[in-house]
Amino acid sequence: MNLIVLVLDSLRQDHVSAYNQGEAVFDDVAACKTPNMDKFAESAVLFDNMYAEALPTIPARAALLTGNRTLINRPWSPLGKTDVALPQIASLEGYVNGLASDVYHYRAGGMTYHEYYHSYQWVRGQEYDPYRSQPSKRNLDDYVNENYDELWRGRVAQFLTNTDDFDTAEKWFAPQVTELTANWLKANRGHPKVNFWMDCFDPHEPWDPPAEFDTYTDPDYIGPRLVMPMGSEASSWASPAEIRHIRGLYAGETAAVDDALGRVFNTLEEEGYYDDSVVVLMGDHGHPLADHGKFLKGADRMYNELLKIPFMIRLPKGRQGGRRVTALAQYHDVLPTVLDYMGLAGNIHDMHGSSLRPAIEGETDEHREAVLIGYHEGVDRCIRNKRWSLVVRPSDEMDELYDLENDPEEQNNLIAHRGDVVADLRDRYGAIYFQVGRPGEARNHGQVSQGENVLGVQGAYEMTSGMTP
Repeated sequence: MNLIVLVLDSLRQDHVSAYNQGEAVFDDVAACKTPNMDKFAESAVLFDNMYAEALPTIPARAALLTGNRTLINRPWSPLGKTDVALPQIASLEGYVNGLASDVYHYRAGGMTYHEYYHSYQWVRGQEYDPYRSQPSKRNLDDYVNENYDELWRGRVAQFLTNTDDFDTAEKWFAPQVTELTANWLKANRGHPKVNFWMDCFDPHEPWDPPAEFDTYTDPDYIGPRLVMPMGSEASSWASPAEIRHIRGLYAGETAAVDDALGRVFNTLEEEGYYDDSVVVLMGDHGHPLADHGKFLKGADRMYNELLKIPFMIRLPKGRQGGRRVTALAQYHDVLPTVLDYMGLAGNIHDMHGSSLRPAIEGETDEHREAVLIGYHEGVDRCIRNKRWSLVVRPSDEMDELYDLENDPEEQNNLIAHRGDVVADLRDRYGAIYFQVGRPGEARNHGQVSQGENVLGVQGAYEMTSGMTP
């Protein structure tokens, strides 16, 4: 049994048509079209409630690759000497392992997420990757407005420099990564067992889709092309037209990623992988688009737009395809699940997660009673079951409770009305899940303030990777 895992960074569940039936998320932005993912979904099992435990990029991947929880014991950090990750297990079991990615955090100083792969290939230049140093050929003022300070102008400038030669759609990042993936799958088809991990940074910001996919923005918009939004309250730095424009750029980027995925799906079918492989397609987290006032990820944005991701698993020959699963699951359940299907369940005894096979096979639609989500260095936490979402805030802020069935946009805070639900969810997790640092240390959001805009935990992480030579 082969394993192919396809990860897309910052992919919102509600921008995949298979999940939202092609309905628009925002009134003034057309529904994002994802025909390739939709076709794949027809022969896959879809999970409605797959969640990370620890955010963002690197902690989420640590859980996916090790089958273990990471929220309280692992910041943004490399895999450690005591970690046993998927490629190591697969290698010991006779698999040939491959990796293709443009997630530049993988190659940041000291990171070890490429270890045990027989082949790994990087695509350089995403986001703030210090790939090129020459001034951009483009005018920076065309990509920022008057509210961008020097820090944010510098971040945008690095991305423009990295992508100055993107004059055809094939040069964009997603087509590069999917081409490497398709070529590897073709070249390595002769091996008895393969394990391949594709990690595509798009549709992560900055959002600058090729012209043929930039069809979701307002054609009458005449402002700057704000490919990189800032993280503070959007109304403080962007006009309504600019907010709409940024949302359209995200939809265009997602549509472009879907198109690039078609190359991988075609290869899987043509090379016969669909007959003898488990194929996983998933996001790592969603992305706020000012749904609750702010763009970008952050420890204080514990809402559906960040937390809900598409997760699809296709069994050989499309068995169980088209099923929809509502069971609550988390990333540390993914590795036990795929190892179970690969016939390697003897390797999962020490993992925190457990196999989702009974839910996938239709034997049950239950797995976890509740899930906990947050940032290791953040204060805010989200505790959810299938119906309710409790957002636990710092002590000087009001907690929030949302009825996900009747209020999926999380606009009506019921914290003062359903104390029974709050107590049930809150009491499932002890104090250790709500502390930051050692006992006695002041709790904060781990925010790094620069200029007028707060970078937050997420920004601090990414800037660290961006400073890697």
